[in-house]
Amino acid sequence: MNGIPLTVRRSIEIMGLFFLGWFVVLAKGLLTPLLLAFFISIMLMPLYRIFIKYKLPDALAIFISILAMAIVFGLIIWFFSSQIGNLISDFPVIQKNVTNHLNALSGWIGEHSPFSTTEQLNFIKEQSNRLLGFTGTLLTGAAGSVTSLVVLLGLLPIYIFLIMFYKNLLLRFIFFWFPQEQHGKVEETLREMQVIIKSYLFGLLIQVSYMTVLLGGLLLIIGIKHALLIGLIFAFLNLIPYVGALLGNIIGVLLTLASSSELWPVFAVLGTITFVQFLDNNILMPRIVGSKVRLNALATIVGVIVGGEIAGVAGMFLSLPIMAVLKVVFDRTEQFKQWGVLFGDERPKRSPMEVPLFRKKSERIRRRLERENKVEPPQEG
Repeated sequence: MNGIPLTVRRSIEIMGLFFLGWFVVLAKGLLTPLLLAFFISIMLMPLYRIFIKYKLPDALAIFISILAMAIVFGLIIWFFSSQIGNLISDFPVIQKNVTNHLNALSGWIGEHSPFSTTEQLNFIKEQSNRLLGFTGTLLTGAAGSVTSLVVLLGLLPIYIFLIMFYKNLLLRFIFFWFPQEQHGKVEETLREMQVIIKSYLFGLLIQVSYMTVLLGGLLLIIGIKHALLIGLIFAFLNLIPYVGALLGNIIGVLLTLASSSELWPVFAVLGTITFVQFLDNNILMPRIVGSKVRLNALATIVGVIVGGEIAGVAGMFLSLPIMAVLKVVFDRTEQFKQWGVLFGDERPKRSPMEVPLFRKKSERIRRRLERENKVEPPQEG
């Protein structure tokens, strides 16, 4: 590759990215459960090692670890279902509140615009017919999505079991791809990937727990109806960077408006969410997850959007750990270091146009920028 002109090398890289993206789009049905299983299996490894320490057979240790995960997810689904049940039982009150809010909005529009009540009703009727048509199409698509979800949930534990059972075989396969003199660097990269994935996923699990308790508890104290449901929905949506927090705020406001005949609870919900987000972003999450391999905001937003386009909500959740893993690989691969720089948050304080030192790919410069930006190197434990 060194004898090939630079422009040709870059063209080959771009073509490679195009075909890789094309393959990912075509194979998303296979790759999504495999990647989910891969990340979950890494998360279950500490529990699996505890069972192995007590001399349990390999297969039994894996099975018990998966069973423990299934119980945790089952409890989350049960809690969410019970909160949805409470919401459905309040439907008559919600219907009444929505009608009151719409009447109040209609009166305000009538006072401040030339549209009469009749024109507003005709507009609402027209939009309702369109919405019903759209809902029919959506439900048809949702039936297929439910089928895909059932298939995913059926395949996921099988994939997790097999990935954990054949982990040594898979590692041997990876080492075979590289010459023996590079095995030390490959081992270092694999260990760093494991640490980053574990810290990220465990951090998210802890984040969902304390966000649900903190936000739901504060809203419950204030007297907001369906406080725990708002807290749980926001906690899960907040896992999607930037986009999720906005959606969580919107859903929280809509649930509050539907459950209350007054407007002050809406401002209370927005204020509480803002306060909890401030605590999460500036105090709690940095202490839990740390600053290991930070991704810059631009790369994160683009990654989330691309992940959503490829694999929907699952793709949005998976985008960050995938990008973190890719950054570790890029940083330790000479020909792809520029992509690691593009993903990272190791921002030079001065422009490379002025300081030629920052144009170099050297490991020393990367370490220096990591120290300046307070990015901690991944370490076990």
